[in-house]
Amino acid sequence: MLTVTDNARAVVEDLAQQAGIPSEGGLRIAQSIGQPGNFELALVPAPQADDQVVDEAGATHVFVEKEAAPALDALSLDTDPEAQGPGFVLTPQG
Repeated sequence: MLTVTDNARAVVEDLAQQAGIPSEGGLRIAQSIGQPGNFELALVPAPQADDQVVDEAGATHVFVEKEAAPALDALSLDTDPEAQGPGFVLTPQG
């Protein structure tokens, strides 16, 4: 299952708070339509019915689309220190 670093959790919480996302909402990761192997990240007010909830430790959550979950199983969501503004990266767990 996808894991979430403390740095990524803090950024998700900050972004969700700025966007006014309710506490049951969070960051949703889904496969990109038309771009196999790419993922789209979006702040959502609640998960979809078949989403995997992968992080419930923070004030907000991280959800993974059912179809994207197998591709993300051995990865970790982290922040990108070189990004201009909030950026996320997927890295191998371990």
